[in-house]
Amino acid sequence: MDLTRHAHRKDEHLSLAEKFYQPVAASQFDQLRFVHQSLPEMAKADVDLQTQLGPLTLPVPLMIEAMTGGSPRTGQVNAQLGRIAAATGMPVASGSQSIALQDASTTDTFTPLRENNPDGLVFANIGAGHTVAQAQAAVDMLAANALEIHVNAAQEIVMPEGDRTFHWLDGIGETVAALDVPVIVKEVGFGMAHETLDQLAGVGVQLVDLGGRGGTNFVQIENFRRPAKELSYLDGWGQSTVESLLEARQVPKLQTIATGGIRQPLDAAKALALGARVVGSAGQILHSLIKTDEETTTQLLLGWQDGLRDILTLLGCRNLAALREQQLLLSPELMSYCQQRHLTN
Repeated sequence: MDLTRHAHRKDEHLSLAEKFYQPVAASQFDQLRFVHQSLPEMAKADVDLQTQLGPLTLPVPLMIEAMTGGSPRTGQVNAQLGRIAAATGMPVASGSQSIALQDASTTDTFTPLRENNPDGLVFANIGAGHTVAQAQAAVDMLAANALEIHVNAAQEIVMPEGDRTFHWLDGIGETVAALDVPVIVKEVGFGMAHETLDQLAGVGVQLVDLGGRGGTNFVQIENFRRPAKELSYLDGWGQSTVESLLEARQVPKLQTIATGGIRQPLDAAKALALGARVVGSAGQILHSLIKTDEETTTQLLLGWQDGLRDILTLLGCRNLAALREQQLLLSPELMSYCQQRHLTN
């Protein structure tokens, strides 16, 4: 591996994620509606946002999703993300640590997540295809509370220097069995179907990050890096975040994190109502950091927490279990998707 080129690619990804950022996401949350009830019969102070993700207890059902690391510039971003996580009480996930497993000199671009968030929840992150020993090393690097294993076949296919062989399932199962921390299998923006979720459950996976279409689009990012930019026809590949949540309802034994195009608290509330235990955002947070500053981004995320409490109050829900009992109205397009996929609500 050309490690200098790999570090440069990390900076490219950061810049291109912002270049292709869309204020209105294509995650389909606009195709869901809550049913308003005029008599909540509760106070906002009654709302409890605590959630459980496997053995981990989170004070709020929001997290800062995996973004970056591997270069001096991205190390500075990780320091900011660590401080934001500490200030908001939200878990934070590392970007892929693969480069640090091969070049120890880049480790200090990832460790600021833990150094600036010593008491919070930090999730390590590696790609599928790594060994159990490498997975443990990634966890140890950050004293991580959990490990994300990302699956990104669509990104790799479009990436000019990407992998072309994908035999991941058995290795994922081995890592889940061997590690003492929870393992989360994460898509990177193309969603998950219930067939995939059944496969993962079959090798012992209990936690998945659905990573739906609608947020950061790695087909666009990697295609932009291709000299001919000829694979734009794959821009819309995959299931949206909402479609992925509907798919995941068919495999209730798995606990889900919903990511992909979360732009505001109402998106998060809808994802939680569809069954997600936690909702994550990366692109919106990165956009805020680039366009404003660390303090403004911290206040944005604290505002999301307050906004969730507002929405639960409007629905008369004192906790997330009650929110999951709420009916959501689906657009004709989503109803058609459910019918064609034979999904039950």
